[in-house]
Amino acid sequence: MGMVAVVLAVHGIGRPARQLDPGEDERWLTVEQFDDVLDVAEREDVHLTFDDGNESDVEIALPRLLDRGLTAEFFPLAGRLGQRGYLDRDGLRELVRAGMEIGSHGWEPRDWRRLDDRHARRELTDAPKLLGDLCGKPVRRYSLPFGAYDKRVLERLRQAGATRVYSSDGGAVSRDGWLQARTELRHDLDGEWLEGVLDGGHRRPHWVTRLFRRG
Repeated sequence: MGMVAVVLAVHGIGRPARQLDPGEDERWLTVEQFDDVLDVAEREDVHLTFDDGNESDVEIALPRLLDRGLTAEFFPLAGRLGQRGYLDRDGLRELVRAGMEIGSHGWEPRDWRRLDDRHARRELTDAPKLLGDLCGKPVRRYSLPFGAYDKRVLERLRQAGATRVYSSDGGAVSRDGWLQARTELRHDLDGEWLEGVLDGGHRRPHWVTRLFRRG
């Protein structure tokens, strides 16, 4: 696949169908903003990922991706499948049938740096196993909740058999890398910001806080 200049991380799109977690609204896009994202995603040097497994992945994102002949990776929370506002099992399978890739975002939104061994198994082993069973093929790619990680998290992911791990570090990436930096999309993005991310040297966005940095 060669070099991809930037990996973009999408969360929810449109009108939320559930009560959002604290701070989650800051990563929620309008449909119009998402259409702008798709305009730049048609470039060969852009890759799209989707976190959390929101209902909008299938209701809004999927038909638009298919209309443009685009593929993307989706990272649902295994423990929230079927809950209000989230993908259900049929929605997950619909993504697979459409040619989308499925990875794991864990069971619940938890900081993986603070997991004991029991919870680490649930987040890093049980969650991708459930998703893999539903998809009919192994799930070996992971998206880090909150983009947070440290050496221990990365070692646990290697032990779990991860073939690729996505952070939220921002910047340009090599598609051959095991740890992939992503740029998270926020509610205040516009076309000028998107072009700046793609053409401005791929600097770390100013709004990425310490929460998303390596611990």
